[in-house]
Amino acid sequence: MQRRTLVALAALSATVSLPAFSKSGEIRIAHVYSKTGPLEAYGKQTQTGLMMGLQYATGGTMELDGRKIVVIEKDDQGKPDLGKSLLAAAYADDKVDLAVGPTSSGVALAMLPVAEEYKKILLVEPAVADAITGDKWNKYIFRTGRNSSQDAISNAVAMDKDGVSVATLAQDYAFGRDGVKAFKDALKHAKITHEEYLPQNTTDFTAGIQRLIDALKDKPGRKAIEVIWAGGVPPFNALAAADLKKRYGIEVFTGGNILPAMAAYKNFPGMEGATYYYFGIPKNPVNDALVAMHYKEFKAPPDFFTAGGFSAAMAIVTALKKTGGDTATNKLIKTMEGMSFETPKGTMTFRKEDHQAMQSMYHFRIKDDPAFAWGVPELVHEIKPEEMQIPIRNKR
Repeated sequence: MQRRTLVALAALSATVSLPAFSKSGEIRIAHVYSKTGPLEAYGKQTQTGLMMGLQYATGGTMELDGRKIVVIEKDDQGKPDLGKSLLAAAYADDKVDLAVGPTSSGVALAMLPVAEEYKKILLVEPAVADAITGDKWNKYIFRTGRNSSQDAISNAVAMDKDGVSVATLAQDYAFGRDGVKAFKDALKHAKITHEEYLPQNTTDFTAGIQRLIDALKDKPGRKAIEVIWAGGVPPFNALAAADLKKRYGIEVFTGGNILPAMAAYKNFPGMEGATYYYFGIPKNPVNDALVAMHYKEFKAPPDFFTAGGFSAAMAIVTALKKTGGDTATNKLIKTMEGMSFETPKGTMTFRKEDHQAMQSMYHFRIKDDPAFAWGVPELVHEIKPEEMQIPIRNKR
């Protein structure tokens, strides 16, 4: 009787301890992003795309080689210090194999040294600042999101002509200032006449727009404002209310954005720019799958940052399949350098020198289509990676 009890207790003990041992069989991924805060809409899209991408890439199993993929969400609230501590906790306490995120460029710059300290990969999506894969970069950083130079060089395609005077309107933080710097570097013919920086939380654009008008109104030839803005209250309704084209001959240019922000683009039919993604532009099986999955779940198309999260998932699963499920950091780095993978935008490739994903961008022209609640970016030209001379800005 006593022996039977001991056997039963031993069996129970083994059963209870199984979850602790099973964790070693998991692939653990931290997603540090703005679940709340100024860039909440962007962060939530990235999370949706990441989970959809993992489902798609694993054939709906959320497993690789019998190992379950576990995603641990952490809300950085758009705060650099918080993002930094959350990433450290993910590596040290949650024992994640790698991390994805964040949403904000400012948060990303604070997180980069943490990846280096813990010698673990941080796959940056969607933070944009050039410095992330530039002078602040380290070998543990990869990025599926586009950088400021890719934004800038593709947007310059639309307006970089002789005799064009340009003023920039951007947010006064890493994304805005890096974006303007990259845009200035990309221009070969047009001239920058004024740079206007406003706080991220600006809601009254009156004074800023007046400074832009004063800088441009007396310039000869074509005049344009290039807007580089993310989150918060976008300035497009205020720019439309100023009736710039009719009163001063000033055009507005900008990049792509999330669909709610692009509702204001309906006020600018014919406006040109370049975008990272719009669900109706890329023609490939991965984008078809994303669009179908998103419509099925949300009865709406995937948005700008949903595609980014999906791309990050495709990069992770592609790399892990190539390593045979081995999550050792050095093995992953060696595998991912120069690696090509399929995304909703088509093929991306991690550049070996700085781990930036080389990818297409899309020159568009806005159409005011009454069937859509937003200005529709119609494709003018797909700007392929080989058409863009994206500088290598890291010093390592």
